Amino acid sequence: MLRDLEAGVQTEAKRILSRLSEVAPRESALAGRLLQADREGGTPMRILVLGAGALGGYFGGRALEKGADVSFLVRPRRAEQLAHDGLVVRGPLGDFTRPVTALTQAGPGFDVVLLTAKAYDLDDAIGAIRPAMQAGAAVLPVLSGMSHLDALNAAFGRDRVWGGLAHISASLGADGTIRQVGDWCGLYFGEQDGRMDGQAAALAAALGSGNGLQATVVPDILGRMWEKMVTIGTLAAASVLFRAAVGDILRAGGEPFLDRLLEGNAAIAAANGHPVREAYRPTLRMLFGDRDSPITASLMKDLEAGGRNEADHILGWLAEAGERAGVDTTLQRAAWVHAKAQAERRAREARAAN
Repeated sequence: MLRDLEAGVQTEAKRILSRLSEVAPRESALAGRLLQADREGGTPMRILVLGAGALGGYFGGRALEKGADVSFLVRPRRAEQLAHDGLVVRGPLGDFTRPVTALTQAGPGFDVVLLTAKAYDLDDAIGAIRPAMQAGAAVLPVLSGMSHLDALNAAFGRDRVWGGLAHISASLGADGTIRQVGDWCGLYFGEQDGRMDGQAAALAAALGSGNGLQATVVPDILGRMWEKMVTIGTLAAASVLFRAAVGDILRAGGEPFLDRLLEGNAAIAAANGHPVREAYRPTLRMLFGDRDSPITASLMKDLEAGGRNEADHILGWLAEAGERAGVDTTLQRAAWVHAKAQAERRAREARAAN
């Protein structure tokens, strides 16, 4: 029965891709390559992954397992590490070690570019992938926040820039090993205009679900990204202001504050045309109602370490989006200023020490 079901899914995917080449020839270049590869038994698509860290390395590695032709655009030191040790992933969804193609400079010939970078490195990332975008590739960015969309749209055109988000917990060790924990392995993406018959749908059909990767195309990717923005905006603001985990804040009597911050961020999303779905609200209540939760935002860890951080791209962007829409952003701006003030203090102390 399972084999019959899998065969049926594969047949339907081929039918959809075949229909794409008939009714949307301008949008079906990737679909045509997929169909040809299926007939010839070849690799279905070429994917360039910027970086081979926790996100890029994990999802790029799983795409390799699915038969995609994946190359990693990395810095020379990481390229040497990959040449020596291969791409190494460890986790409950399956371990693997395999040789990979590591590039230090991009070129044309790719169908999709998976962009994994810190938001503050976006300008450099755009320059790095530009040669790979010249032949009509689409870019799938998986970054914190939403500020990157405007920059990518301006660089490559809105029709070639997808929305995307990842549901995964993974880290990159000093030895180059990617360690994944838990059972999250979701990569969600879609074209900004909501089409379900273009390249994004073809990628989802090619990668599918299972074996440590759940690739899903969604029609309202911008709405999903706003929901994640509400989530990480609440977590980041609370972590920065209180310098504590969610559970710590709740046990200290901070539930009213968390509720006000969460509802304020949801109001910002709604005022910008993307209200939080009722189906997603239980997830928010669970995340911000667990008195034993050890969860903190990576932004807090970056601040405490004194490194670069994404305060402008998360807290600042959210505060400005709310202000443009006429929503009260007192708490959001307070968290943003707090993060910036800490950075200014560290810079002042560093100057004094020298």
